[in-house]
Amino acid sequence: MKITVDDDFDLDKIINSGQCFRPRKTEDGIYRFITGKHTVDIRDLTKEAGEKNVDRATELEVSCSQNEWDDVWHQYFDLDTNYRKIRKRIPSDDLFLKNCAKSGAGIRILRQDKFEMLISFIISQRKSIPAIRTSIERLVGLYGKDGFFPEPEAMLAATEDELASCGLGYRCSYVYNAARRVALGEFDLEEMNNLPDDELFDKLKSIAGVGDKVANCVALFAYHRCGRAPVDTWIARIINEHYDGVNPFNGYGPVAGIMQQYMFYSAIR
Repeated sequence: MKITVDDDFDLDKIINSGQCFRPRKTEDGIYRFITGKHTVDIRDLTKEAGEKNVDRATELEVSCSQNEWDDVWHQYFDLDTNYRKIRKRIPSDDLFLKNCAKSGAGIRILRQDKFEMLISFIISQRKSIPAIRTSIERLVGLYGKDGFFPEPEAMLAATEDELASCGLGYRCSYVYNAARRVALGEFDLEEMNNLPDDELFDKLKSIAGVGDKVANCVALFAYHRCGRAPVDTWIARIINEHYDGVNPFNGYGPVAGIMQQYMFYSAIR
């Protein structure tokens, strides 16, 4: 089935933006995305034809039905938000961000599985993106079913040795504790969707191993709170070197997280 996206949309940039760790580009040019219990294979026909341009529509060939695209993937890729308009509203006096947005045009903030994001960003601390991906795939191999991310209940029988074999290091206890609290109902991740941003942030931080950066990542990439802009070492360096130590995201309100992604992608390229 073919889909037309008349907005910024670049699957390579999305996969390499640091917000998701399981999507892959296969050797034959197919992009494979997984969320919850759904998988989709996508071909970027516009890119394959050599016609990719940030200001034109993107033609896709997808492996799912129209109903599944409408019910799952349309929301997952945040296709009700016009990123091109947001990108072009960046003021001219923020030249550094304008350049980052130009190079990162095509990134979208994915609406990802809440438990997967909680565990993934606990794992992400002090790890490179390739190492995060390796740890997550090992975790899926041990506790997942049919290649999907593990359910929290499946991780209740996890041993420290098993978790350590996933390369989690000191994060083992944090991962197990988070999975246990979700499995036992102490944290209702779906119910937390109703909390205001600050309350959601505080609730996430009450989980062992979740600090400011991880809480903001989960809020942004799982709960789609686009006003949250995680600050890690890359972003902290940008703030110091390009903004005289003053956090620029406060001026971007409800799209601060999108601006953060443009900067982060530019930093790690």
